[in-house]
Amino acid sequence: MELWPLLLCASLCVVHVYSKPMEKKDRVHHDAPLSDKEHDDDDNFDYDHDAFLGQEEAKTFDQLTPEESKERLGIIVDKIDEDHNGYVSVEELKKWIKHAQKRWIYEDVDRQWQSHDLNGDSFVSWEEYKNATYGYILDESDPEDGFNYRQMMFRDERRFKMADKNGDLQADKEEFTAFLHPEEYDYMKNIVVLETMEDIDKNGDGFIDLEEYIGDMYSQNGDPTEPEWVRTEREQFTEFRDKNKDGRMDKEETKDWILPSDYDHAEAEAKHLLYESDADKDGQLTKQEIVNKYDLFVGSQATDFGEALVRHEEF
Repeated sequence: MELWPLLLCASLCVVHVYSKPMEKKDRVHHDAPLSDKEHDDDDNFDYDHDAFLGQEEAKTFDQLTPEESKERLGIIVDKIDEDHNGYVSVEELKKWIKHAQKRWIYEDVDRQWQSHDLNGDSFVSWEEYKNATYGYILDESDPEDGFNYRQMMFRDERRFKMADKNGDLQADKEEFTAFLHPEEYDYMKNIVVLETMEDIDKNGDGFIDLEEYIGDMYSQNGDPTEPEWVRTEREQFTEFRDKNKDGRMDKEETKDWILPSDYDHAEAEAKHLLYESDADKDGQLTKQEIVNKYDLFVGSQATDFGEALVRHEEF
């Protein structure tokens, strides 16, 4: 099957979706909540289980016996202790929680890795990615809608080079992840800002003015009446986005808009888990301290049955 019709279809779908008068495009990158459950340890530890394992993995632990849960938790602790000093620090715990919450990203990278590491050398070179993604498309003329595959490839190459820390035009697994999901890496945030500005900056002056800002998220399509949220966004631009009040957003103002400094839920949860489990109060956790409080970190048939029993009694 030819690839360019698929890309064309995707581009047309985007154009169609965002041409709806009431549709709002959200450019802001927010971390998803650690769990959709309420964080109330007096009632249950479901929130902590979701935060520590990720929601899907937490469900699998609910099917295990307490002994199996403890055994698998011990294996996880060995992975969390990256420096192998026998202790889990807040930073190691925070990193693990972030990894658990972003598991879908790593699964996506694994899928794409298999189709792009064509020679099986554990690297994806720019040539491999270009050939697998674009291939013969570049030998054909661009479709009539004006979709420019060469421009798309130029942006991909620029991002690939940014992700490639050592500049050898070969991405290891971590660099390839940064390429596919740049918003997850601090050193890639400038490229996220640049690509966003290029998308919105229609007059090419290197800034985003008010009309470009509104035009990116809302299309009037001949309707003279703006929804209330559009008027609110105009106020947001004037009062908060445009910090220096020059009528437009520069790179730093755009970065503050699309990559806000959110409250670090993973760090807060890591500190909470450590506080609740640190029996000797030395500011770090041993494997035994974590396993002793296993029901705080992971579920099991026992905790799942206990919660079901409580619900039954309440009923």
